[in-house]
Amino acid sequence: MTLQAQMNAILARSRATRPAEWLAIMDAGLEELRHSGIVERCRKVGEPAPAFALPNGAGELIRSTDLLAKGPLVVSFYRGGW
Repeated sequence: MTLQAQMNAILARSRATRPAEWLAIMDAGLEELRHSGIVERCRKVGEPAPAFALPNGAGELIRSTDLLAKGPLVVSFYRGGW
């Protein structure tokens, strides 16, 4: 199963368990985002990300350029437990 197929299945399960009022709010928010032009301003697949520097868990500043000098770089966004 492709990643897209997996994502579609997750979305379908999620939509099947949510109240109609919630779905209406979420769909309206998505439509608002689409009309805002944000999609056109997003990075495209294969487009390089800008250089950045972020602190690691120990508070040390880590630069993407330093990591890229060693090889490919994967960036993962973790939202944490809410």
